[in-house]
Formats: sequence, C-alpha cells, structure tokens
Amino acid sequence: MKIIEARVIVTCPGRNLITLKIVTDSGIYGIGDATLNGRELAVVAYLEEHVLPALIGRDAQRIEDIWQYLYRGAYWRRGPVTMTAIAAVDIALWDIKAKAAQMPLYQLLGGKSRERVMVYGHATGKDIEGCLDEVARHVELGYKAVRVQCGIPGIATTYGVAKRSGERYEPADSDLPAEHVWDTAKYLNHVPKLFAAVRERFGDDLHILHDVHHRLTPIEAGRLGKAVEPFNLFWLEDCTPAENQQAFRLIRQHTTTPLAVGEVFNSIHDCRELIQEQLIDYIRATLVHAGGITHVRRIADFAALFQVRTGFHGATDLSPVCMGAALHFDTWVPNFGIQEHMPHDERIDEVFPHAYRFEDGHFTPGEVPGHGVDIDENLAAKYPYKRASLPVNRLEDGTLWHW
Repeated sequence: MKIIEARVIVTCPGRNLITLKIVTDSGIYGIGDATLNGRELAVVAYLEEHVLPALIGRDAQRIEDIWQYLYRGAYWRRGPVTMTAIAAVDIALWDIKAKAAQMPLYQLLGGKSRERVMVYGHATGKDIEGCLDEVARHVELGYKAVRVQCGIPGIATTYGVAKRSGERYEPADSDLPAEHVWDTAKYLNHVPKLFAAVRERFGDDLHILHDVHHRLTPIEAGRLGKAVEPFNLFWLEDCTPAENQQAFRLIRQHTTTPLAVGEVFNSIHDCRELIQEQLIDYIRATLVHAGGITHVRRIADFAALFQVRTGFHGATDLSPVCMGAALHFDTWVPNFGIQEHMPHDERIDEVFPHAYRFEDGHFTPGEVPGHGVDIDENLAAKYPYKRASLPVNRLEDGTLWHW
C-alpha cells in the first residue's frame, strides 16, 4: 500500500487548525492533526519542505519504520514543531491501517479496556459566583468532572476565564501576543476560596480540577497543594514549569494533592523522571504534540509501571482529528485517568464530521473504521488562516513571567 499523495490543509473555522491528508494507491486515505497553537505555520513549513516529499512511494503500513525514519533521520530530535509534524503523519497512518483492517482504531490497539471515556469540562467565571453557575450548567449537561477557574480580584485578566460570561475561553485571541499582568500572592490568597465554594454547593461527589498554568515556583506550588487538600481535588495541573523535573520532588514533600503535568511535553524524556519517581499522578502529553500514537503508547506503557495515569490535554487548540484519535486511545489504554474536553465551535464540527459522541459525562469513539474523523475540504477552504497568538505574562513590576 504505497503513499501516492500527501498534503496539508490549513483552515480557520473559528480557530486555526492544520490537517495532514495521506492518500494511498489503494484509495484509502488517512488524516492527522498537525496543529501547534500560535505556531501553526511553522509545522506547515516543516511538513511541506522536509517530510511530505520523503513520504511519497513509502509503504503506508510500515508505521513504526516511518516513525523512526522521521525521528532519527531528522538528526534534530524532539521539539514541538518536529514532534507535531511526526504526530500528524503517525495518526494519519494509523487511520489508514485501521481502515484497511476494517475496524475502529481502538480494536487495532488491543481492544476496549472500558465501555466509555470520562471527560472533564471547563467552568469559568469572572468571580466565584459566576464560576459556580457554570459548574451547575456542566453538571446539568452530565459532566462528572469539571475544571474550575475564576477571576482573581486585583488581576485584570486571569488564565482560563472567558472575557464574557457564557462564552468559550480562547487564549489565542489577538494577532500579536497580548500582555497580561500576574500577581502570585493575590492568586494564592483567593483561589482556595473557589474550591471551598464548589464543595459547599456541589458536595463531595463531583470531581473538581484546576489549572495553575505554570505560574508558581515549586515551594509556592507546595503551599497551594497543601492549602487545597481539604477540598479533595481530582488534580492540580501544571503548578510549576516542568523543565526541571526534580522541582516536583519539593512539591511532593509538602502535599498529597494529585498532580498533573505534560500538555507542553513532546517526548518521553520530558517526563521520564516525573513518572519513574512517581512525582506526578497524571501525564497530559497529547497525541498531536508528542509524536502520535506510536510514541504516546510508549509514554503510557512506561507510566503504567509506576501507577501514573493518562489525562490527555483536550482543549480546542487540538482539532477533532486529535480528539477522535485520543478517544480511541483512551478506550484502549489500561491506565486511563480522564480526558479533557472543550467543545469545538459548530463550524469546526461541520468541517470535521466525526463518529465520537458525548453522553452523561462520557465519550464513546464510535465504531467507524479508522479514528472516525474526516474533513470536508471544500468547506475548510472557506475559512482562510488568520494569525492568532497566545498571550505573555508580566508581573506588576514589568518582569516577564510564565504564562
């Protein structure tokens, strides 16, 4: 089954999404997500200039060999652009292989480990009351787990909080990076009150999650983790930048709050110490940014040895192609934890028809051969690329900080 065509499709039905389509001489094609939020065209150039010409004529069924060719053969290993490009190829090839086998992708991976996949939604509010109203809305929709974020008094713009009540939160909202202001002390003093209010109103059965988004030092993260222990969080996410994996040793010394990290990771080496020393409880590396199914399987298998579970990133900067593939992976992987879910814009769902379905706080991936997601290229062409950048953060004195 030879590859005869490979092309990149760029579209912006509400946000920029990059899709790779690989076509074989048998007529079977597969698609993969290649979206890297705020750096989309860097991946497009990498694919078109360096990857796609090398794919033509290769056997589409040799997934492992092609993965090794693209990873080792580049010499410049790892990195978000390289690994996103490799992931796009890998997911498209797994889509082709599952279609050729006439089975849904999860069957090809090894079959079901569960009947459905628990997901968490995003509740956001300008203040605590606004966030509680959003939590209530998610509970009514059937969610069993909700991420909670609220505005912080004295901070004009807070991560995870939509500009207007009821709207989706979208961080990449300006042509060039917007500059936000951050104050750690105000955040640490206020955010435990949010969790107390959620527990008071919704009781102990609802799973609640929170994303710090890399803002704290390790000792500050330890302080926060300890302060929120009475509220029994499902996890505290990205509490400190994880380039220095040993930083999490200090956090573990101070709190038993479960920790999740990894949405910016692109290799098993980014999380090897974190997993092996059991410094985290959930690994969030995504299929699209961590080299596709082939590489994330290795991360998940390694994590299982140390009782670390998956908790894939699933914001709207990942297309339905990644979501569909992730749900098949979630259905199979033995050490599944939870899957993030931010609903896509209706225009995106129209461009990417899909087999996965939401019901009662859970997803099922569908029984369509492959990963169950396609792309309407004619409709995609109606939405041209529009540059959008993620913000940057500064402290109140002007010092650039982690966003």
